[in-house]
Amino acid sequence: MADIDVDAILKGKYPAKAHAKRVAEYIRSKASTPEAAAAAENGIIYVEGRADALLEDSDEPVPFRQRRAFFYLTGVDAADCALVYDIAAETSTLFIPPVDPESVVWSGLPLSPDEALARYDVDAVLPTTELNPQLARLGSERSKVVSASASGSAPGATVFAIADRVGDAVTFLEFGAKDFALLGEAVDECRVVKDDYEVALIRRANIVSGAAHRAVLERVRAAANEFELEGVFIGECIRRGAKKQAYPSIVAGGRAAATLHYVHNDRDLAGKDLLLLDAGAEWQNYAADITRTFPISGKFSTKSRAIYDIVLRMQTETIAALREGVAWDDVHLLAHKVAIDGLLGLGILKGGSRDEILAARTSAAFLPHGLGHYLGLDTHDTGGHPNYADPDPLFRYLRVRRNLPAGSVITVEPGIYFCEFIVRPYLKDPKHARFIDEEVLNGYWDVGGVRIEDNLLITKDGSVNLTDAVKDPDELEKIISGAT
Repeated sequence: MADIDVDAILKGKYPAKAHAKRVAEYIRSKASTPEAAAAAENGIIYVEGRADALLEDSDEPVPFRQRRAFFYLTGVDAADCALVYDIAAETSTLFIPPVDPESVVWSGLPLSPDEALARYDVDAVLPTTELNPQLARLGSERSKVVSASASGSAPGATVFAIADRVGDAVTFLEFGAKDFALLGEAVDECRVVKDDYEVALIRRANIVSGAAHRAVLERVRAAANEFELEGVFIGECIRRGAKKQAYPSIVAGGRAAATLHYVHNDRDLAGKDLLLLDAGAEWQNYAADITRTFPISGKFSTKSRAIYDIVLRMQTETIAALREGVAWDDVHLLAHKVAIDGLLGLGILKGGSRDEILAARTSAAFLPHGLGHYLGLDTHDTGGHPNYADPDPLFRYLRVRRNLPAGSVITVEPGIYFCEFIVRPYLKDPKHARFIDEEVLNGYWDVGGVRIEDNLLITKDGSVNLTDAVKDPDELEKIISGAT
């Protein structure tokens, strides 16, 4: 488990300028000519935060979710702000709304420039009324430098922004070039490798989420409906200071657990075997993503325990394979191999070797999704380069298709599911039907689905598990039964 001093790390500021420098380096690396390099070197990065808005037909605000690129470069979670990063000077200027007296009556005083400068990793804070004058000054000054250095052959300094994320009132007239494509790509790629501060935020989200998962275990036997347990989870997160969820919780009892993104969370639990809880809190915009599956009664049935043990073995072996440079395709393939071995052992699969069944892709009937995804500011974080057009059903839904760098955080979430909508077409296809024993399979539909998901930090020699929610099956039974 993670040995990270979260409190000590999070006493500092969010490392926004380090992120901006990393993004600027990426932008520089893409310059294909000396003129383009000069234009980039003397250019700026411009990003806007999300604006406040009201719901239609209401004076209530739309729930606020900061733009991730803006947060990555500022650490600011307030509305109607903007950032200018001067690439050559390596300085950040944050623009915040000026005081609106009418708004103060309802909402109190906003963050002041001095408070913002003390709180955030920026060099200067100005009101948004100064944004266009500052852009004009920078554009003029930097473009003159570019023209002088390139003997007039370059158009001027470049402003890097994100398409459709620039306000109508913002002008870049003094800049010789405008690039609305590269910045988004640069931020997405740079977000893959986390620094210590980001890892600490993800770990904090995991600590809160792990406690909330434990609270659900302690309440599940007394619950009558899925929504009661969703309430327990969210309430425990809020009690611990995490007011936002990283994604809508999945609280699925019985056969509903075979629906991968089940979100109804409103079915009665009576007579059902397992509960699958996929839920994670958000801490300062960084996500936890944790899944646990456990017996509602406090005791696994023979069949559900058999499937649980296979999935746990899938996760244990794939986590053991993690390290810097490992191909995620290979780790995903390992999960299928372990699943096939386990299902052959139970008699659900039959009539062929592991390699034959793998070659036929029959195991995709029981594990139709990818093994995991990057995690960070988004639950399904950026930079994975998925290929959803891949004709191979084993890899089509894999969200990461690259070698894992040290510093990346990835979920490992193997599962086995008994979804009739997915499995029955395999039973009608001779290519697959010869490998599935339908009579044995019929005894497992009520298991629904089992998934176990942890969040792993990739290191040079292995990985660090940021998730400490209980998953040992015997320990799960003890907690649910009140024996611990």
